[in-house]
Amino acid sequence: MHPESANLLALESSPYLRQHAHNPVHWQPWGDSVWERARAENKLVLVSIGYSACHWCHVMERESFENPVIAQLMNAHFVCIKVDREERPDVDQIYMDAVQLMRGSGGWPLNCFTLPDARPIFGGTYFPPAQWAKLLTDLAAFFQAEPQRAEGYAHELTEAIRQLDLTKQVHATAPWTTDDLARQYIQLSQRIDHQLGGTLGAPKFPVPGVWQWLLHYAALSRDPAALVSARRTLDAMADGGIYDQLGGGFARYSVDDRWFAPHFEKMLYDNAQLVSLYASANRHTGEPRYRQVVEQTLDFLARELTHPDGGFFSALDADSEGVEGKFYTFTHAEIVQQCGAASSLISLAYGTTPEGNWEHGRNILYRRATDAEVATEVELPAERVATELRQAEASLMALRETRVRPGLDDKVITGWNGLMVRAYTEAYAATGHAAYLDAALRNQHFIERTLAQGPMLYRIWHPSTARASVNAYLDDYAANLDALLALYHATFDPTWLRLAEQRCAYVLDQFANPDSPLLYYTSS
Repeated sequence: MHPESANLLALESSPYLRQHAHNPVHWQPWGDSVWERARAENKLVLVSIGYSACHWCHVMERESFENPVIAQLMNAHFVCIKVDREERPDVDQIYMDAVQLMRGSGGWPLNCFTLPDARPIFGGTYFPPAQWAKLLTDLAAFFQAEPQRAEGYAHELTEAIRQLDLTKQVHATAPWTTDDLARQYIQLSQRIDHQLGGTLGAPKFPVPGVWQWLLHYAALSRDPAALVSARRTLDAMADGGIYDQLGGGFARYSVDDRWFAPHFEKMLYDNAQLVSLYASANRHTGEPRYRQVVEQTLDFLARELTHPDGGFFSALDADSEGVEGKFYTFTHAEIVQQCGAASSLISLAYGTTPEGNWEHGRNILYRRATDAEVATEVELPAERVATELRQAEASLMALRETRVRPGLDDKVITGWNGLMVRAYTEAYAATGHAAYLDAALRNQHFIERTLAQGPMLYRIWHPSTARASVNAYLDDYAANLDALLALYHATFDPTWLRLAEQRCAYVLDQFANPDSPLLYYTSS
């Protein structure tokens, strides 16, 4: 049994839900019983959605959900549900649509208030504690005094969400041509930041599919400008603070427009797609830096996000010891102590400063100059500078390994593992390393052993319980089918092709929409 101080989330397997198990809020997991209670007590419901590596989720937890006074308000007037968006993307999408309609944008934590029948009436993302407490009081009073107005809001918002879900079917007859692709490229080019890479503005997300498309378009059209745009983005991301210059792997996004300061969480699905992107870029261009990014990122994934039996974990937290980025950043004193005379080379290569180039006197490592450029600047042989930099990097990495590590979300998600199989096969094609193909095969065998029942898939497997849960969604099947085809292309083993055919037939049967050729997101 869980301790008396714990709420019902202590019984859950999700790392994110368990993070909230000892909040004074009477959190409950999503399920029929919680909605039955809400209807019986005629209370508003708070659906609070996040994920384990979310920095602002942690901030709101510390400020509000661990505050006994605020928790008392929540417990008195609301039925409170916690949802892991990675376990229930279907629930997340409904309430994200609602919040985006109400506020014009969304994000996590996602906090949506609903009627006892689950229809939303108000929502938002992060709220500071004073604002959150006032909102709780005002909403509770509003529902008590004007239930009919609350019903009206819910009706209007629910109808608006339904309209968002409607799709218009276009019956196109003419085949696509290179001219159509050229028009798409022109539209995309208007949104590209041609100086700093990525798309215009901040924050900047990698969005690997955009640059993968651009690489393919550049190869097909032989348009040098398209290749320049793609390479500028790949170079900027690989040189930026969004890329872990010591350990490999990418953070989820950059808060600025120059890829410098990341939110430090590392997500499996980002890194899988970015490995595929850089492997593809290496094959297109022969650029050795892209191959290095592939190899370093796969080293990181093998070291920190791989289960001993071959599955891949979901994420690493942005925070450690309650501080964002503490694990990945360094003070000037730490750099000097670890690197000695080579600290000046680190400063030139990675843009570190005595006062710190980021918050609280800490330094984010980003590639300010190449080894050759540093050698020219200090007037030393390039080989000596390269050797001293590698030694200094190893010293900083050794210091990092002594620190308190960011939290690990160790659940295994079927769709994200499918992206990793594709990534490993792409890396195998680019480098010829047999170990990469072995890792892809090992993972697929793991998925079939733990998350599959014939053609059917589950979405989540937890090491703590060694059990699969949650029926897989359409994107899980899509990524898994892509992985099976990637394995067939890499090995020509017909086993994978036959399994893909069986699983595809299952999807077409179980996800079919009788009124549309489009498939449902959830199975029947």
